[in-house]
Amino acid sequence: MFRVIARGHIREGFETEAIEAVKRETAVHRLIEQGEIMTAGCFKWERNVFIYCECVNRLIDPEELLPDTAPYLEQWPGQPDKRKWIPMIDVFHFNEPASIDHWLRKEAVERRVGRVAHLKPEMAASYIYYHYQLQEERAFHGPKYEIIALHENLLFGYQEFPAVIEEPVLPGKLSTTGTPANWSDSRMDLHFQPWEDGYLFFKPVEQLFAYYCDFPKKRL
Repeated sequence: MFRVIARGHIREGFETEAIEAVKRETAVHRLIEQGEIMTAGCFKWERNVFIYCECVNRLIDPEELLPDTAPYLEQWPGQPDKRKWIPMIDVFHFNEPASIDHWLRKEAVERRVGRVAHLKPEMAASYIYYHYQLQEERAFHGPKYEIIALHENLLFGYQEFPAVIEEPVLPGKLSTTGTPANWSDSRMDLHFQPWEDGYLFFKPVEQLFAYYCDFPKKRL
């Protein structure tokens, strides 16, 4: 399985049209019905649009998930081919898919949440260092389906509630023990740019859709 997180940016003056296009997209439903997607969620903050997708057998580009939304998104520079979506970098997860059966939800999900925060640019390396260490040392366990991704200094996080806490099936990639015994000693409060109201950390954003497969029913 593959987890895809990407960021799009709505063209100025087309916010209403973009939101309507996202909500009426049919391609994502077809891909779920075909068994190619387990979970898909789309979230919006200001003119930013984020897609989260769990692909079962192959990497699925956001353009394939939301083809009708493309006309309302900005073009991202930086590569020869024009892009409407920028892949975001997975910088932290407590767990990762070991198989389809491992990743299927065993209980009903009440809420799927997207959230955003900004890192201080000079603290990005430190943030990644601490989180990769925690992730691969398996220093402590956390929500199974939570993931945090980065583009520039913008963080996007995906969460599910109620949270499922369990030990990862796949082994960690580090044999070190460098994660602070008290996580607060990592001083994450020094890593974030404050919001206008002074709040430091992640804030939830608007959900445009969140879908889940019916694999369990098909397997019965």
